Amino acid sequence: MRLWLSKNSEVPIREQLVTQIVLGIVSNDLKVNERLPSTRDLARRYDIHANTVSAAYRELAHRGWVEFRKGSGVYVRPRTDGQFEQQLALDQLISRFFRHLREDGHSLAEIQDAVRRSFSLQRPDHFLLLEADPELREILVAEIAAATKVTVKGAGPTDLDDGVLLTGATPLVLYGHLENFGDRIDSQTEVLVLHSASVVESIKGQTRPPADALVAIVSRWPEFLRWARTMLVAAGLDADALSFRDARERGWENGLRSATFVITDSLMAPRIPAGCEIKLFRVLAQSSLQDIRDHAERFF
Repeated sequence: MRLWLSKNSEVPIREQLVTQIVLGIVSNDLKVNERLPSTRDLARRYDIHANTVSAAYRELAHRGWVEFRKGSGVYVRPRTDGQFEQQLALDQLISRFFRHLREDGHSLAEIQDAVRRSFSLQRPDHFLLLEADPELREILVAEIAAATKVTVKGAGPTDLDDGVLLTGATPLVLYGHLENFGDRIDSQTEVLVLHSASVVESIKGQTRPPADALVAIVSRWPEFLRWARTMLVAAGLDADALSFRDARERGWENGLRSATFVITDSLMAPRIPAGCEIKLFRVLAQSSLQDIRDHAERFF
């Protein structure tokens, strides 16, 4: 396998390795089930750090291009699914694009800068909800998806390590939660900050249940259950009349139809058994949901 690595380039060595190996696979220079050089051999051959090679191999494995075989090494991974065929066709087009540019004398750094400029001029095609808590993230994605017809994806801090998910996305984050992502978000990236619904907004228009009512609260997010307990007890409901169901546990739906009504979030609402009266409480403020709608209409 022949590689061209520039140690003086703005493009990291790891990225150069990953790109050239992918191009080698899609151009069929690297065959299916072909064994790649060991981390040590590749590092010694090109006088680079073994950790750099190891990181490149791990990224290729994560993206499905290679696989680690215990005690044997790293091999080009066989792929036969239809989705891969579509991806392969796209990668082959990109491979030819890069080959022509390199033949015209452009460096990888120049190509990368040009591609970045091109991406910066493109309209976004989806929202990316940034949230470290996986359960809260799913709820917020469900709320945003219900409020807009735009595709919504979710991501935690480690999901952004390679930066791919941010491409073509408008990032969204709850107020005060962006700090969980550290320096994974470029300071120049425009992030739409969202606000949580206030207690007043949450209970607006809700009628007080009768004293003998059994109220069930269902969610996969522990904070939702704790928040509901505090709010309902503060509203004067008897704590003994509240039934809290953690939807991550088996049997959470048992006996739910005996409740006067069920308080739940946007993620669990479609999963509540038929015949139950549902009161939906949203995490996001209506003003933030409207901001998302307005943003989608203007920029998508």
